[in-house]
Amino acid sequence: MSKKTNYSYVGVSFIVLLFGIYFVPKIIDRINNKDIVRDESRTADINLNPKKKPGNQSDLAFIELNGKRKKVPAFSFTNQHGETITNKDYEGKVYVLEFFFTTCPTICPKMNANMLDLQNTFPDEDNFGIASFTIAPSIDTPEVLKAYAKKHGVTNRNWHLMTGKQDDIYKLANEGFYLYTAKDDSVEGGFEHSGNFALIDKNGYIRSRKDASGMPIIYYNGMISEDEKTDQEGVEQQITMLKEDIAKLLKE
Repeated sequence: MSKKTNYSYVGVSFIVLLFGIYFVPKIIDRINNKDIVRDESRTADINLNPKKKPGNQSDLAFIELNGKRKKVPAFSFTNQHGETITNKDYEGKVYVLEFFFTTCPTICPKMNANMLDLQNTFPDEDNFGIASFTIAPSIDTPEVLKAYAKKHGVTNRNWHLMTGKQDDIYKLANEGFYLYTAKDDSVEGGFEHSGNFALIDKNGYIRSRKDASGMPIIYYNGMISEDEKTDQEGVEQQITMLKEDIAKLLKE
């Protein structure tokens, strides 16, 4: 073997050693800092569905609890048409979820005005829906919910206003979504509840965009419309953000 060849091997070995010393620790640091993440779900999608391109998943966060992606709990309630609706009826659909009641004098009218805005933003989208659960089932019978839907212009066939056993609804709200709900005769309207909306993807997972620090916002403020202003920075943007994020998930 010539000296020239020896020098070539030495040079290649030096480059490999340099790469190992300098670049590999940086790659490991990036992985540890979550700058690089192995997306196993995307890999599975590519392997199982070769027609699906790797770049068409949204950048929306999954909500995780104890290291597991949070999924909508199983539920079964009666909608405004007297039909039994379960979480399986929403499979394959992107939908927004809320807790409300028809006689609410405070935040519910604002929330459902925003829900109507969302409905009218996606009028021809068969894979978009809304799930509205009453927290006053003794008042909100299917007949009452049907009249409410007609009065407020509910036209999306995937918008179900649901009623059922109060304990089941409250468990779904407080334990299934951590959206506070309670009966309280001392407050106006007799009930307390969250004014937030949850965004659910086609596979039943709770999704949200991330804030400036990279953390998921988890829920979207449903009480402030796009036209309103607020002193709370960014809150007035959340219906706009929600529309954008629904559109992203519909493309997945």
